[in-house]
Amino acid sequence: QVQLVESGGGLVQAGGSLRLSCAASGGTFSSYVMGWFRQAPGKEREFVGDIRRSVGSTHYADSVKGRFTISRDNAKNTVYLQMNSLKPEDTAVYYCAARALSNAEYDYWGQGTQVTVSS
Repeated sequence: QVQLVESGGGLVQAGGSLRLSCAASGGTFSSYVMGWFRQAPGKEREFVGDIRRSVGSTHYADSVKGRFTISRDNAKNTVYLQMNSLKPEDTAVYYCAARALSNAEYDYWGQGTQVTVSS
């Protein structure tokens, strides 16, 4: 069983930056694909991006490409989401998730952290 705990959310002005962290425990972190998702009020959860086991293998939603960067530190069992040039429409609860590479669905989810971008 994998436990995921996000941190780093908060209130930021448009154009600002935040870095979210997701600490994992209880599993073999380096073997998992780690994803970031977000859910805004009244909207469905959407994919933000993910990072494979190998360094540099990342994928992003078009809405965040060029502004957000995902990285991971397997020694610290932590994945990061660096968010730059934030926009009010980035306001959402952000979740990290983990899955085995062979799985299409994410098996484990964190509790989420709120990000609010003011205009």
